[in-house]
Amino acid sequence: MKTADPELMRAINRFLVLDTIRRHGPIARVEIGERTELSPTTVSAITAALLDDGLITVRHEGDIRSQSLRGRPRVMLALNPEAAWVVGVRLAADRVVCVATNFQGDVLSSLTLPARCASLATPDIADLVADGVRRCVGDAGLGLDRIKSVALSLPGIVEHGTGKVLASSVLGDLDAPLYEAITARLGIATIIESDANAITMAQHWFGQARDHDDFVLVAIEEVLGLGVMHNGQLFRGAHGLSLTLGDMVMGPGGETAMRLGDLAGQGALLADSRLHGHGLAQVHDLLEAGDDELRAVVARAGTALGVAIANLVALFAPPRVILVGSTLALGEHLLAPLRESFAAAIPAPLATLAEIVIDDTGDQLWARGAAAVALGELYGSPWGTTGPARHSQSFIA
Repeated sequence: MKTADPELMRAINRFLVLDTIRRHGPIARVEIGERTELSPTTVSAITAALLDDGLITVRHEGDIRSQSLRGRPRVMLALNPEAAWVVGVRLAADRVVCVATNFQGDVLSSLTLPARCASLATPDIADLVADGVRRCVGDAGLGLDRIKSVALSLPGIVEHGTGKVLASSVLGDLDAPLYEAITARLGIATIIESDANAITMAQHWFGQARDHDDFVLVAIEEVLGLGVMHNGQLFRGAHGLSLTLGDMVMGPGGETAMRLGDLAGQGALLADSRLHGHGLAQVHDLLEAGDDELRAVVARAGTALGVAIANLVALFAPPRVILVGSTLALGEHLLAPLRESFAAAIPAPLATLAEIVIDDTGDQLWARGAAAVALGELYGSPWGTTGPARHSQSFIA
């Protein structure tokens, strides 16, 4: 029988303890053990090391001098918010959004820079991101030398660990090394992540899935992204690849095969020449005004999405499916046919399994999710006395 890698197990246990303190702190050691199912010895060893590293702090609950209390005060553990700072960045088609956060993910500053990213060369994108990071860090009252890492999220397929972008709607040159370009400009450890994974982390840490360690997220943007959280961890494919939903084939294959992204993505709507130059708010106004042809396009998109979500529920059996993305601005014109086709397609035994949650969240949460990706790396990374051996590419300086 193959023995588990002790360094990997140490990293997993360390992450579990830190994440439990983040989610439930201040918290006593005994409750950490109950929530993580780790032994008291393991919890004590990990928390002692985390205290030595300055990542957590001790708080005393109660006062031994109080006449109303007996015994010693309870020793509670909490994250040290000033243990580290990170920056999360969202790279979208027409803007770059940055947030600076502390070790527990609190937003200290945020910044949005308008830019037509898809028309920029990779060095220009790197310059734009670097400028945004510097300005955001300055707004937070920090120096760049205090930032532990930067996480950049963008739509597409990203190889976690190498930062290689295999496909993206916002990068014109996939062969250009974006990871290296940003790292060189900032001199800070950099992570490249899919925006679907980033917003999935954000929902788990701060949003609609704070109490769910298993859920599925569908990002309905210009491309269709997919995030899967399992046992509190992002599910990744081979080589750490992020997941995508837009390439799912809806019907027979071949040159004429229709992909889900063609039916359900915002790009399908913008392909209509009458919508050129209009944002989704204007598209919604046209729908409300009774544009039958446009309504049919949006209804087909909603129907296709409903079938796809039913397939995801059949595959993963999640208790919750979260829908996010700018295309949700189309409202019930999109969502009503989505719900109808989902109900028709879902197998009867699973009909009441998954709750579908609509969250029309703003840009800051997407960027904050990228920051959460960076923090997640820190939670499982070596500092002083704890942490795993480094594998493949090192993210943490």
